[in-house]
Amino acid sequence: MDTSEDRLLPDYLPARMVNEFVYCPRLFFFEFVDGLFRESADTIEGSAQHAKVDAKPTKLPAPEEAADSETIHSRSVTLASERCRVIAKMDLVESVGGVVTPVDYKHGKPRDTKDGLELWPSDRVQLAIQGLVLREAGYVCEEGVAYYAKTRQRVRVRFDAEVMAETERLIAEAWQTAKLGIMPAPLVDSPKCPACSMVGICLPDETNSLIAIQIGGPAHEQLLLFGEPVRERTAAQTLVRRLVTPRSERKPVYLNTQGTRVGKSGEVLQIREKDDLKQEIRIGEVCQVNLMGNVQLTTQAIQTLCEADVPICYFSQGGWFYGITSGLNTKNIFLRQSQFRLADVERFRVSVAGQLVAGKIRNQRTMLQRNHVEPKPEALLGMKQMAEAAERANGLEQLLGIEGNAARIYFSNFPGLIKADDEGGEQAQFRFDFSARNRRPPKDAVNALLSLAYSMLAKDLTIACYAVGFDPFMGFYHAPRFGRPALALDLMEPFRPLIADSAVVNAINTRMITPKDFVQAGPAVALSAAGRKGFFRAYELRMDSLVTHPLFDYRVSYRRLLEIQVRLLARVVQGEIAEYPVFTTR
Repeated sequence: MDTSEDRLLPDYLPARMVNEFVYCPRLFFFEFVDGLFRESADTIEGSAQHAKVDAKPTKLPAPEEAADSETIHSRSVTLASERCRVIAKMDLVESVGGVVTPVDYKHGKPRDTKDGLELWPSDRVQLAIQGLVLREAGYVCEEGVAYYAKTRQRVRVRFDAEVMAETERLIAEAWQTAKLGIMPAPLVDSPKCPACSMVGICLPDETNSLIAIQIGGPAHEQLLLFGEPVRERTAAQTLVRRLVTPRSERKPVYLNTQGTRVGKSGEVLQIREKDDLKQEIRIGEVCQVNLMGNVQLTTQAIQTLCEADVPICYFSQGGWFYGITSGLNTKNIFLRQSQFRLADVERFRVSVAGQLVAGKIRNQRTMLQRNHVEPKPEALLGMKQMAEAAERANGLEQLLGIEGNAARIYFSNFPGLIKADDEGGEQAQFRFDFSARNRRPPKDAVNALLSLAYSMLAKDLTIACYAVGFDPFMGFYHAPRFGRPALALDLMEPFRPLIADSAVVNAINTRMITPKDFVQAGPAVALSAAGRKGFFRAYELRMDSLVTHPLFDYRVSYRRLLEIQVRLLARVVQGEIAEYPVFTTR
């Protein structure tokens, strides 16, 4: 059997990555295997400090020259070990009397112990790797120095046999973790987590909490059949710390005016109509760019957006979601391998699909309870029973029937959610009279809004799937179909009533959208350019609103919530948790 793991990883393991492995193996996995990185105040300050060192690199003399030199100060030196397959970039190499000493600049402060100041374990290993590569290159190296910028102190470590043996063992463990492709377990109640820039991706407390309550069940058993590493820990994490921010400073951009051209100057997008500059937007303030219809984007702008990990989403003028241009996906192929393998397992598919359909029905029922003028008791009872039936379903065909029956009840009661008075006159044909769900094309104003809302929600979940590392076109409930993001459609089921339907109802009831915002094109009804602009605002207001997560008891925006839920599905696929915790609101 061909072992392809080595071909999926770089030739050398950077010393900084071994530092991360010692600090937190899960952080190492995210950065080295998945290729993910998020800046924090500490990483930005540390980069600025190293930039001063790297600005003027100087060559390190050959070992025989160094032995004959009294003193040497070489900056930004890179050497590698072929034996251990590690590479180290040294901030400074000092030499006195032929003995070289690597000096590593650190942003923080040293470890204060009863025996005095010491290096942190991760810093000690990183310095020892520098000593290892120097020795293999033929230099005499007996110790290393860490300079901690916060306290302006130098702390030394001797490269004795014990330190070097420990270092080689940790290098081998890091390589093995990367090759296996199995994400290490999250730290438990660690003080490291709140300050970590990757905490919003890692979700340590959330994962540990679900592990503690979800051991067992069909998904857990199915993963065991495949030899997946389900981590069975008994210490329940009853408290999930508030480790994520509810809102992102970056916002979506919607370009709706036909004939618009978008270029870039430096790190700024320039939006023009004909030759007139209409607006400039900083790329660092953008999380996605949405092009509606005939909107042109220059190659330079596309390249810069891809480099900045800002996806570009393409829609027809009427709102049909065509596709996405993005930068390189996450490096980790192992998640997608598990996704495709489990997509062929009927029991796993039914387990995940049952949770999604049950969650959708419960959220539809909540939508009626909260917003209907007078919901019918028999409708609420019927939807409650069907949600319970979805969790007990034995096959996808049965689930489709349950979902269809629940949708019939829900949409037959949908008119009771609409409470705006229609305008008469020329727009009489676009009154908000809803009788049934129809599409391809939508034949009335409410259905036109619903279709556009579902298209936008599918786009946002497709982006989230790419960000996490899934293939959005291989789902567990929706069957694969050419050009259809099946997994994104799976995940959006519970969010249809909470985000899409809610945005439509609020847009109508608050008169953000009125009958004059629609146009007729044959049998189809569509929004005008002004109407689309108004609905984009209503949709983004909903995406930016805060909601309390029922499992973790903290408040996040719906946009952040979508990413959290996709990452929780990844935990299921990778065998960390047993069941997908579908989101349902109270």
